[in-house]
Amino acid sequence: MSDTPLQLHTPEEIGQQLAWRTRDLRLLTGWKQTTLAARSGVTLASLKRFETTGKISLESLLRICHALGRLDEFGQILQPPAARSLAELESRISKPLPRRGRR
Repeated sequence: MSDTPLQLHTPEEIGQQLAWRTRDLRLLTGWKQTTLAARSGVTLASLKRFETTGKISLESLLRICHALGRLDEFGQILQPPAARSLAELESRISKPLPRRGRR
């Protein structure tokens, strides 16, 4: 059996959900697309494409989230899993991470 968790969504679906949420936040703020583009430093074309397709660069997404006051939410993603025991925690501290991913 694989250690990979079951994924219920595709990257495309998550991208589209983020685009919808971003658009909703923009509208709740009362901003037009041009306003958010100017405040974030993201081109209007990139913002429109994102809201339509869900496709955007990570840097642009972070800029948009910063302009909307939601950048801190990214601080919680991709955190390592919690240690299941004291021994596992001590092992993480004493053993450095490998420089390359090999298994």
